[in-house]
Amino acid sequence: MAEIGTVIDGKYEILTEIGHGGMSVVYLAMDTHLNKQWAVKEIRKKGNGKNDEIVVNSLLAEANLMKRLDHPSLPRIVDIIDNGQTIFVVMDYIEGESLDKVINEYGAQPEELVIGWAKQLCDALSYLHSQKPPIIYRDMKPANVMLKPEGNIKIIDFGIAREYKEQSLADTTVLGTKGYAPPEQYSGQTDARSDIYALGMTMHHLLTGIDPRSGEAYAPVRMWNPELSEGIELIIDKCVQPAAENRYQNCADLLYDLEHPQLITKDYKKRQKRKLAAFIISGAMAVLLGITSGICSVAATAVNNNNYETLVSPSKATSLENKVTSYKQAIDIYPERTEAYMRLLEAYEDEGKFGKAENDEFLALYNAHKGEFDVTSTEYAELNYKIGMMYFNYYVEEDGTYSFSTRVQKAYSFFADNYENSEISPEFESKTLSDCYYQICYFYRTYILNSATVEEASRENYEQLLAEIENTLPDVQDAGAYDQLAFYNGTFMLLYDQRTNMVQVNVDQEDVLSLLDTVCSRAERLSVQKEQSKILQQEMADNYASYRGAIERAYTNAEERNQ
Repeated sequence: MAEIGTVIDGKYEILTEIGHGGMSVVYLAMDTHLNKQWAVKEIRKKGNGKNDEIVVNSLLAEANLMKRLDHPSLPRIVDIIDNGQTIFVVMDYIEGESLDKVINEYGAQPEELVIGWAKQLCDALSYLHSQKPPIIYRDMKPANVMLKPEGNIKIIDFGIAREYKEQSLADTTVLGTKGYAPPEQYSGQTDARSDIYALGMTMHHLLTGIDPRSGEAYAPVRMWNPELSEGIELIIDKCVQPAAENRYQNCADLLYDLEHPQLITKDYKKRQKRKLAAFIISGAMAVLLGITSGICSVAATAVNNNNYETLVSPSKATSLENKVTSYKQAIDIYPERTEAYMRLLEAYEDEGKFGKAENDEFLALYNAHKGEFDVTSTEYAELNYKIGMMYFNYYVEEDGTYSFSTRVQKAYSFFADNYENSEISPEFESKTLSDCYYQICYFYRTYILNSATVEEASRENYEQLLAEIENTLPDVQDAGAYDQLAFYNGTFMLLYDQRTNMVQVNVDQEDVLSLLDTVCSRAERLSVQKEQSKILQQEMADNYASYRGAIERAYTNAEERNQ
């Protein structure tokens, strides 16, 4: 053991011991060069136990994994010093208390707090699972989550984390914490869903105060506390299903339900079914009346035409609610025409509103009549393109937040419809743009969001995607201002979002920064009229320096680690 006052590598002065395990001790140390405190983990290479080699290898694996990670909920490894007999790992010193200490001192925690912590943990696990190859944490539990004084959390102890190997039938070493670990962690191959199980058990422990290691049989959280919501109970029960295929398949889906627990309750689903039934009945009545009027006389057709044109052209001063009502009535008259659907989307866009409520409202109409559209027409392709663009650029959660990944997922099917439609009209002018958006969405779905069946993106895959975007830029210049800005912003977000993964597969830094500079410069010069476009343009300008700096840091950090 290092003695108090010892200076490691000429700059890390040991101040006090703050933790220890079988073959490691953690100290608080002062960096005498930077006047900054660090945690220093001392790992002894040899001990007296039969599992010493496994433990040492696990501790070293932890250090090597952490060196290449960069996430606000994960500690950083800043230095590794090997003196032959002992290894010193220098990392962030995390002030605060572990969540198991919080439970022991204060008991079961409020639902709002637990959901907030779970959302942070979801984000961190999603980041780990998105690495190439994915990193499976395998030891989620309250003792490994630190609550910082400001309320944020940090995940600690990566000693048994492992990189996912798709061809492996079982993990080499069976480690974990009984009660929190899923069944497959002891008998098979762990993957992202294994971490989701452990997170579910962690939430259960935090909400009930019942330690899963106590031997107490699992029971839904409301058996312990009836005051908890139905939504959180359903979420946890789905997380901890014994069979991995019955759990959430990725953290993105889990995070969505944590943000909207009320949407999965039985009462909510009943209300939605009643709304759908009422919609179908009213729609059927409208169709029936339309058929009847059509039979009565040819003049009725002319009346319908006049009514339709009036309904799709309300006054600009009309409220959003009245516009929506008008467009719905137009759709009842001619559900196969796309104009009313387009106007409805434009109304949402003008108001800057396209969230869960608008999504549900629009899709109920679109899906009810999708079979009536002429799939070979330019109008149908333009509608799909417009829907995809609304999701890609405007979709927000109920709390006003959004994630690029969620937008990509929701937009994908509409761009895919255009891409895969061999009968689409050659007069569809946005075909190149639409296909490029499809390539971006397809890339995300294949390589980033698919955590259950892992397929790694190579340097070639990234280079092909960037080339596709660059080849589309000349076509973008012929599009409208909104379409141009939307495309530039989508590229902007993609480059920032994928910086770490591109570094790992050695995508050329200059290629990435050059494309970033190009789209941001074009966005800056663009003259836009719509208020939402102005906001988007300003957001790009405000974020440009920080996003470019983040990309540069990702490459610099990688170079330093390789030296």
